[in-house]
Amino acid sequence: MFLPPLLLLLLPPLTVEPGGTTLIRIPLRRVYTGRRTLNPLRRWGNPEEPLRMGDPKFISVPLSNFMNVQYYGEIGLGTPPQNFSVVFDTGSSNLWVPSKRCYFFSLPCWFHHRFDSKASSSFKPNGTKFAIQYGTGRLSGVLSEDKLTIGGITGASVTFGEALWEPSLNFIFARFDGILGLGFPALAVEGVRPPLDMLVAQGLLDKPVFSFYLTRDPEEADGGELVLGGSDPTHYIPPLTYVPVTVPAYWQIHMERVQVGTGLTLCAHGCAAIVDTGTSLITGPSEEIRALHRAIGGISLLVGEYLIQCSLITALPPVSFNLGGVWFNLTAQDYVIQIAWGDDRVCLSGFGSLDMPPSLGPLWILGDVFLRSYVPVFDRGNMTGGARVGLARARSRGARR
Repeated sequence: MFLPPLLLLLLPPLTVEPGGTTLIRIPLRRVYTGRRTLNPLRRWGNPEEPLRMGDPKFISVPLSNFMNVQYYGEIGLGTPPQNFSVVFDTGSSNLWVPSKRCYFFSLPCWFHHRFDSKASSSFKPNGTKFAIQYGTGRLSGVLSEDKLTIGGITGASVTFGEALWEPSLNFIFARFDGILGLGFPALAVEGVRPPLDMLVAQGLLDKPVFSFYLTRDPEEADGGELVLGGSDPTHYIPPLTYVPVTVPAYWQIHMERVQVGTGLTLCAHGCAAIVDTGTSLITGPSEEIRALHRAIGGISLLVGEYLIQCSLITALPPVSFNLGGVWFNLTAQDYVIQIAWGDDRVCLSGFGSLDMPPSLGPLWILGDVFLRSYVPVFDRGNMTGGARVGLARARSRGARR
């Protein structure tokens, strides 16, 4: 979103490779959104072997980038395809875009691409009403059916939301038009089958596996890449550490603990963590995040947000996360968000406070601040076993060439 360098954070719904494998690659752009609120979830139910690239067919889409905190890419809906920019969000499971039929006073509609059902020869009306509540706003509309184009995949039949009413002003300034959820079916409002499930069910994708590579240079147009059907080993430094999903709706895993330098331990007895591409920051319980910022010299700026003195970055301690018995380390260069402000810089902490209800918390969210340093591979597995998330250190752009 086009926002000042303060963390206005978009929240999720409160309701609610073997050789020859084809990998679909969707380049990503950057945009700015953030943390979310979660709800109790149902279980999913043997993960497949890690997919490797044999001789895949690579399909790409041109990119651009906005800021260095959130990422989005292009899809098409209808016949011929109408193009939309969407956030590929592992923290939700519905696909929606603004509608040509949106209400007159729904201002975000007038600033974004809108779906025109009359311009699509493959459109099928559904008419079921849907509503999604976000932490900084909400939207509602009707469900419709049409063809999805994503990367090199065409002709996938999906049910998606046409947003008729977006009362939140935050959507006006968003650089993306809508959201494509990559969470589990348990999260989908109105029981809609998520897009990933539809691609697999229709034989357009071999495996319900996907991965993200997020770049970090705000001066670069390339925001990274979403790979559908597996992962690209040139994106990361092996091996992948796989951690089982404990609550398959959001991509929730168990985290053993968090270490700040050598003097502070958080999540001391283990805690739940969500791996979430739709969250800009790393968030945690407010009491622990306050302790973390005392250790790194963070200055409280807004509720749950902190400022860092740019001159201190090289002296700040690392912050490390123990997942699957492996330590994943972030330096201050990784966890401090540096934003150009005229001739100066503004440095914001990549850690934010978010307290969950007792039924859910305490809970950490590993958002884009973490995922720029570690490539996530999301493996849905199958109905006889459990899903898992693989993590490995991201390669720098130069090392990939």
